[in-house]
Amino acid sequence: MERPAWAPRSIDITVPSVSRIYDYYLGGSHNFEVDRAAARKAMEYMPGLPKTMQANRAFLRRAVRFAAEQGITQFLDVGSGIPTFGNVHEVAQASVPGARVVYVDHDPVAVAHSEAVLAGNEAADVVAADLLKPHDILGSPQVERLIDLNRPVALLLVAILHFVEDTDDPYGAVAELRDALAPGSLLILTHASYEGIPVPPERAEGAVDVYRDIRNPLIMRSRDEIARFFEGYDMVEPGLVPMPLWRPESAPEDEDPFAFSGFAGVGRTA
Repeated sequence: MERPAWAPRSIDITVPSVSRIYDYYLGGSHNFEVDRAAARKAMEYMPGLPKTMQANRAFLRRAVRFAAEQGITQFLDVGSGIPTFGNVHEVAQASVPGARVVYVDHDPVAVAHSEAVLAGNEAADVVAADLLKPHDILGSPQVERLIDLNRPVALLLVAILHFVEDTDDPYGAVAELRDALAPGSLLILTHASYEGIPVPPERAEGAVDVYRDIRNPLIMRSRDEIARFFEGYDMVEPGLVPMPLWRPESAPEDEDPFAFSGFAGVGRTA
């Protein structure tokens, strides 16, 4: 397999990556055949997965615009993945010129492509770091340059926590990030769940097995388990709801049933 120019030498292009699989679902071009094969295998069990990912991205854009309307000008996107059209810095800076954005990811392809996309954008940057090491994120030169933690920040944890097992204490990592934020900050979050998936759980489990086989287990938490990530936050209306129901801009009944395969919410620190 020929290595494209955008793929860092440090990555093994024969091993699937969740961020590149996600890129494929969204119609992106930064993925390999090994990623596409894994995605197609998962779609044998849940054919509407691309619709789920599109609903996730649509929520992200609505939530970023909401944050900007609330006067927030700083965005910290952890587990940001490979930039696609309508990414956080594009939406935020269109709403608030000069809005500051820091992306965080541990996938070398996501980081390398983010660096290329952000070249020349002095108000946005990317950090190679892991959600489970909040100190590395908060202490990074990029965050120290662009994010003032004494002022409200929009923290995005979009489609990332369902790749963190309970044994790695995702609740502790989220709480550590929360405790570093100023009052009035927002948590913008989405998470996969069996609740709302328009196929029987045993069929959906087949798609989950695909991620387990590529050593990126997909943890399908209940709504109550997802709500725990918002401890210390006051929920913004309409609360924690299926993704198309969070402040929709079009009729939710027109959405594909697979768009409801996950929960979304926004919380505000007191």
